[in-house]
Amino acid sequence: MRKSFLMYLFVFTALLAVVFYMNGSKVLAAKEKEIAHLQKELEEQKANAEALTNHSQESAFSLVSNEEALSYLEERGLEPQKVISRVEEALISRNAADADNDLIPYEGMNGPFRINKVKLLNHKWAIASFTDGLYWGDLFVSFEIDEAGTVEVFSEKAVLYPKN
Repeated sequence: MRKSFLMYLFVFTALLAVVFYMNGSKVLAAKEKEIAHLQKELEEQKANAEALTNHSQESAFSLVSNEEALSYLEERGLEPQKVISRVEEALISRNAADADNDLIPYEGMNGPFRINKVKLLNHKWAIASFTDGLYWGDLFVSFEIDEAGTVEVFSEKAVLYPKN
């Protein structure tokens, strides 16, 4: 009797252990699935927040998102895309093959400084990026567009970043 009692107790304990193991496995699998879903959702939210931040920062100072500048250009009969291309052309056309761009107040140390990127902030100001291949900097310029559509550019300020 005592042996059969111990045997029944052992079998009952083994069955109980199997039931607990199976239940624990299901709970663990469900929690891992929930964690994976929440991590995916978190990554999507981070990507959305980053995209919104980049978009709002990118368009905060831009000719195409500045209503006052656009209305100024419209009153003068100018199209924003044509103004952007004319100003970019006026800045980049000053790049010479063997000399520094005359708008940049620094001498190139690894070659001539050339403007390589331009962004119009509004109907009067632009920011340009320049480099000589090793050193780089930013240039703040103002510009005027006359009635004939000719662009006149003036260098205001420049910064040259130190080489790391």
